[in-house]
Amino acid sequence: MIKIVFFAALREQLDCAELSLSADKAKTVNDIKLLLSDKSAQWQQIFSNASLLAAVNHDMVAGDHLVKSGDEVAFFPPVTGG
Repeated sequence: MIKIVFFAALREQLDCAELSLSADKAKTVNDIKLLLSDKSAQWQQIFSNASLLAAVNHDMVAGDHLVKSGDEVAFFPPVTGG
């Protein structure tokens, strides 16, 4: 299983803090985003955003990063600052 967690405003928008996916269903972070997009139109809008950030096991990664069973994948909105 792959643990998926959501942070900041993303957690509130999805009304979900975390969920699990079978490692058989996803090979990359982009695969996970596609699977999550199928949940609803709102999830599709969020996970089609190119600015969405992802981390695997606390390291920032690109969409083509490989995932495996036991990984934690975190998604969060772009960070802004001043």
